[in-house]
Amino acid sequence: MTTIAKNTICLWYERDAEEAANFYARTFPDSSVGAVHRAPGDYPAGKQGDVLTVEFTVMGIPCLGLNGGPGIQHNEAFSFQVATEDQAETDRYWKAIVDNGGQESDCGWCKDKWGVSWQITPIALTRAYTSPDRAAAKRAFDAMMTMKKIDIAVIEAALRGETPMS
Repeated sequence: MTTIAKNTICLWYERDAEEAANFYARTFPDSSVGAVHRAPGDYPAGKQGDVLTVEFTVMGIPCLGLNGGPGIQHNEAFSFQVATEDQAETDRYWKAIVDNGGQESDCGWCKDKWGVSWQITPIALTRAYTSPDRAAAKRAFDAMMTMKKIDIAVIEAALRGETPMS
């Protein structure tokens, strides 16, 4: 028996928990797939022997993927927020999620192909909108509100009060 974490995020999947866990493990550092548990008997969403749950870690956060069947959809009320160091890291994670069947949303948010929401948030953005210079913070925030994937150069230009070159 594996060690059971005291607090684990449980994510409901129709039937692709193992595929999702493997994708997260390939995409994000400090991520891995642990035990895969098969159903000991038939259940409403599957048969005996089907993958029922998958233990995995996403950037150090313990998770459990549950193949619970259709009818339950993820929404933005839960998201993983990934703090990125630079534009290259921001672009890499954004592209991995969106280009693997996901979809773009606004203000640095996107969804993976299973409907799980992700905030790909450059540290520069967080520093900008929390700046003690509230006018600068507002400019950066207003710039962010026009974006899908965050463009750090545009955020930093807004923070300085400059209009970036197109």
